Amino acid sequence: MMREGLIRIPSGCAIAAVISRSGERMSGDLIVKAMRPMHDRSNGLGGGFAGYGIYPEYKDYYALHLFFDSRTVRKECEAFLKEYFEIVGSEVIPTRKIPEITDEPIIWRYFVAPLQSMLASLQLDEKELVARTVMRINTSMDGAYVFSSGKNMGTFKAVGFPEDVGVFYRLEEYAGYSWTAHGRYPTNTPGWWGGAHPFTLLDYSVVHNGEISSYDANRRFIEMFGYKCTLQTDTEVITYILDYLVRVQGLTLTEAANVIAAPFWSTINAEKDEEARKRHAYLRTVFPSLLVTGPFSIVLGFTGGIMALNDRLKLRSMVVGEKGDRVYIASEEASIRTMAPDAENVWAPAGGEPVIIRVEEGRY
Repeated sequence: MMREGLIRIPSGCAIAAVISRSGERMSGDLIVKAMRPMHDRSNGLGGGFAGYGIYPEYKDYYALHLFFDSRTVRKECEAFLKEYFEIVGSEVIPTRKIPEITDEPIIWRYFVAPLQSMLASLQLDEKELVARTVMRINTSMDGAYVFSSGKNMGTFKAVGFPEDVGVFYRLEEYAGYSWTAHGRYPTNTPGWWGGAHPFTLLDYSVVHNGEISSYDANRRFIEMFGYKCTLQTDTEVITYILDYLVRVQGLTLTEAANVIAAPFWSTINAEKDEEARKRHAYLRTVFPSLLVTGPFSIVLGFTGGIMALNDRLKLRSMVVGEKGDRVYIASEEASIRTMAPDAENVWAPAGGEPVIIRVEEGRY
């Protein structure tokens, strides 16, 4: 009896990414095509994409993408936003009706600038105000959910296979200098529009393949600092951890990676470089509750770059390739070959070793 497609895929979920070091903008159709060879790693319960550099005409404004259950909720949310922001653009996000994507909510976007008077009265910088606004809407406004909130970037996600989600959102009409993508195979959480990847806060977006066994410890720690995990999936906490470590604590991406996928103590103690040994020991000692355990491969998107990272034991697949000024990342080499058939320098990063690619300064 043929059982293909009828059994659980233990390494399920697909991730992919592409970035141009020179800041060349690429059609969203490229990353959509990259997900097709990995169709069987998903089960249709979630797919999504994040694109950077896609809103050059609004590059100085925060692009808020929201799901609404009703027009009433949308109007209530818009009134709330006007208390803290100047809204310079407001529109429905264009979609294409296809039979594969159903039960869609109202999908809207706003381009906003924080009111200087509000920043002064609250004594907050603009990123902290946006982050708090996102948390407040997502936890207190029933029927409204902010799923993207960065500058000159946007996330597009839904319940469905990723290649269908890309068609639904008409991603071929967008162009960005970097793209990330995800196909979901949920193992212990429901499939719903808000639970699809990427998960974002400000310009940080995370796509993830794996399971976070340390989720409860990670969540309890991060929620002490104003973050709220409400989206019924473990991946959400990774996004907040990275925002906390990099934006709030001021760590570099490499240092943040050394917290999330920290070296084993035996590895740290065996390091011959004294400065590296002290740095790794310091990070493990100060942020023990932010060590992420369990099998994972993630790609973090941020303004001007991406970071790919495996768990310390490399229990999930991830491959990197290059061609010209572009760098490609995916769960499978077949996905990279779809984007660049003649890709070179294809390799699998070691467990816990961050791969950080940045766009040349001033090119994005």
